[in-house]
Amino acid sequence: MVGSLLTVVGVVAYATGNATLNLAGFFYGVPLLLGGLALKAAELKPVPYREAPTAEAIAGRAQATPVQTQIRKDVSRYCYGQAAHLDSTLASLGLSPSDTERPVLVAIAETLTDGAYTLVLEFDSPAVPLEVWQAKQAKMRTFFGPNIRVAVMDQGNDRVAVALIRE
Repeated sequence: MVGSLLTVVGVVAYATGNATLNLAGFFYGVPLLLGGLALKAAELKPVPYREAPTAEAIAGRAQATPVQTQIRKDVSRYCYGQAAHLDSTLASLGLSPSDTERPVLVAIAETLTDGAYTLVLEFDSPAVPLEVWQAKQAKMRTFFGPNIRVAVMDQGNDRVAVALIRE
C-alpha cells in the first residue's frame, strides 16, 4: 500500500517536474512495492475453523499440550515462504509423496473428547488413502509427543480428519 502510494507520487512528481518528490517516490516507492508484491505472492492464508470453537473448547485450551497449542497458532496465522501448512510435518510422517500429491490442511476444529481438549486437523487427501493415514497413526502419536492420543477418521470425499486428543 505504502509502496504503491510512493510510486504513484514519484510518477506524478516526474510528470510535473518536481525532482525531490520524484526521487523519493522512485527510490523508496518501487522497492517497497516490489517487496510487498513478493510477500503477497509467498503468502499462505490461515486455515479456517470448520466451525467456531465453543466456549467449552476455548476453556479446554488450558489443558492443551504445547504441541497442540503451537500447531493451532501456526495454522491459524498468515505464513510467508511456506508451500503449505504442516508441509514438513507431513513429509516427516511419510504422508507427502510429492508436492503435487501432498495432503492439504483445509480446516481445523477444537472440541472436547470425554472432557479432554482435542484439536482436529482436516485434510483434503486425494492422493494419500485413509489406510495409509491409519497405518501412520502410531508414528503420529510419537511424533506429536507425549500425552497425545491420535485418532484418524474418514470424512468422505477424500477428506481425512486427524484428532490430536490430550491424554
